[in-house]
Amino acid sequence: MLVQAALRVIARHGVSGATTRAIVAEAGMSLASFHYAFRSHSEMMRELVSHVVDAEVESVFSSLRLGSDIRRALRDGLGAYLEYVVADPGHEQVMQELMHYALRTPGLEHLAAEQYDAYRAGVTRVLVEGAAVSNVEWAMPVEDVARLVVTVTDGVTLAWLADRDTAAAERVLDFAADSLAALARARERTT
Repeated sequence: MLVQAALRVIARHGVSGATTRAIVAEAGMSLASFHYAFRSHSEMMRELVSHVVDAEVESVFSSLRLGSDIRRALRDGLGAYLEYVVADPGHEQVMQELMHYALRTPGLEHLAAEQYDAYRAGVTRVLVEGAAVSNVEWAMPVEDVARLVVTVTDGVTLAWLADRDTAAAERVLDFAADSLAALARARERTT
């Protein structure tokens, strides 16, 4: 409940407005309840980042429908991600702000790395599953392909948040799917 309240406060007022008092007021709880749940504001922010990354990875990547064509699977997955961004732009703004907050806050710097590790792990899982279903293998380490996907989705997210040009984002994702599919090759048949 406190984590969800913190998300709402950050979406409205930014990280700087997400004081302990503002969060408990949003949650309709007492200040003492916050300190019962978390030892510090930093601990709550750590939990918030973890919660959001886990939920984002699961909701976006579990919605993928993998088919027999790797290019189509990639494009569908990238499209599902864009739909997620368009449906709740405030959520993505919170994630960007939390990442920067973590980088600038002594003791929380590792949260930004953990956030991106979680993104890459989720994408890696989907790429491995997609390759198996499509009967292909990646021509480079799948972790590197995942890093490319995360880099593309970050760029598309930031550009879309700035200009809200969904058609342009779709064109970038078409190009990305073509480029990423070129990194897959048919799996050799073993007899």
